[in-house]
Amino acid sequence: MSVESFVVNVTSPVGPFAVVGTREGVEAIYLPSERWRASRGDAPAAVAKAAAQLREYFHGSRRYFDLALAPVAATEFQREVWSAVAAIPYGQVRTYGEVAGDVRRPFAARAVGNAAHVNPWPIVVPCHRVVGANSLGGYGGGEEIKRFLLELEGVL
Repeated sequence: MSVESFVVNVTSPVGPFAVVGTREGVEAIYLPSERWRASRGDAPAAVAKAAAQLREYFHGSRRYFDLALAPVAATEFQREVWSAVAAIPYGQVRTYGEVAGDVRRPFAARAVGNAAHVNPWPIVVPCHRVVGANSLGGYGGGEEIKRFLLELEGVL
C-alpha cells in the first residue's frame, strides 16, 4: 500500500471487504478476515468506482468488473494465472488443473493454487471460481466466503 492510498470498506453478507488504491487504480481488495480502517474524505475515482462495482456485485446486479488495477509486484507465472482466472466467466468454475493447462503448465495445479492465494484483487480477479477436482478447494477468506460467492453466482 502506498503512502497516498485510500481505503473504502464495502459491506457484504459475509463481512466487510476493503478496497485500497489511489487515483491511478486499485492496489488491493482485502477480505473480511483482513480488517482495514476506512479513510476519511472523498475516495479517488478509481477506488470509489471499485467500491460501487463491488456493492453491485454483492447485490447481484454486476457480473463483470471494469476497473483500473494498479501495477503490483508479481512473477510472470502469477500474472499468467491471474489473467487465466480473470477469463473465467461469471457463474462458471475451473479446476486448478484446468487453469494449469490454460497457462501451459499442466502439472502445476498446486502452483496455480499458490498464485490464486496471493491474488491482490479477489472477486475482481475471481479466484473463488477456481475449485479442486473433487472439492471446493482453498480460499484465502475461508470456505464460508468462497461458498457464498459461488452461491451468489449460481454455481452451488
